[in-house]
Amino acid sequence: MFSSAKKEISREELSNSSNIIGKGTSLEGDLNTAGNLRVEGKIGGSIQTKAKLVLGETAVVEGNIIAQTAEISGEVHGTIRVSGLLTLKPTAVINGDITTSKLVFEEGAKFNGKCNMGNSFKETKAVQPPTNSHKKNDNLIEPLLQQVTLSQKGG
Repeated sequence: MFSSAKKEISREELSNSSNIIGKGTSLEGDLNTAGNLRVEGKIGGSIQTKAKLVLGETAVVEGNIIAQTAEISGEVHGTIRVSGLLTLKPTAVINGDITTSKLVFEEGAKFNGKCNMGNSFKETKAVQPPTNSHKKNDNLIEPLLQQVTLSQKGG
């Protein structure tokens, strides 16, 4: 008469879902989702999504971020790890380190931290310090990792 079988939600349905934390909303704690996430409010905790993260101009995140792709217009105090494309919009303020494979840094964005770029997260962890053979030729470039320290002064 009653079925004890639970309705299973497909992985595709989860990744196509959209979540919104609206302007004026604050959340304390970690947020974990398989779907897209848009934040206009404040989050005091880490965010992890297997899809796209969008932080609007009014968004403030005090915690770490892990996402497949991200577009940031708000403020982040913590590390950001994006496996795909990370876009920092002109109103973005980032205080923390970034690890990503692709980065778009629009004019006006502010970034204080270190940036590690490569094809994958494993690759950035596995990079070894340069050997003495690199001292012989100043034109050698490490193809697997580009470390960029960006800082912008001014208001």
